[in-house]
Amino acid sequence: MDDDASEPPSKNDDDPGPEHHARFDLIDPGQHLTESQRAEIRTLVEGALAIIGRPGEVRARIVGDEEMAEAHARYKDVPGTTDVLTFDLSEQDPLDIDLLVCAHEAERRAEELDHPATHELVLYIIHGVLHCVGFDDASPADAEAMHREEDRILSAVGLGPVFSSGREGEP
Repeated sequence: MDDDASEPPSKNDDDPGPEHHARFDLIDPGQHLTESQRAEIRTLVEGALAIIGRPGEVRARIVGDEEMAEAHARYKDVPGTTDVLTFDLSEQDPLDIDLLVCAHEAERRAEELDHPATHELVLYIIHGVLHCVGFDDASPADAEAMHREEDRILSAVGLGPVFSSGREGEP
């Protein structure tokens, strides 16, 4: 056994530390995901948040179609389900973001695009965070810039261009 075990581990100089990027919490009360899927999403989103580099907290709650449709109608006055709803509670830094993310929508899109639903869910989470750090998708030019940034981040964490892969007619 190492006699120096009581000393803290040495810091990796390449990692700026958690104080330089948002903390991530994944909540799945309906157990839409397996533990290994939740672990994969946590790892990928934490890597993406390190790339985004803003301090604070991001909480993503995984829901099904029914809960998402209720929230979509309540908060956006739009009937039916959607992929992600973003609630930016921050006034500037640090980030304080709540996300509702639809597991059923991710499953449908993932099947259409032939990739794992976890990749769709990570895309939805990053999309929501990017809305809170200044990106928008209201105009075609803004949407193209936002999706390019999503793909850049998702490629950097090892997923590749999840948004643009297989989505006809979308940037």
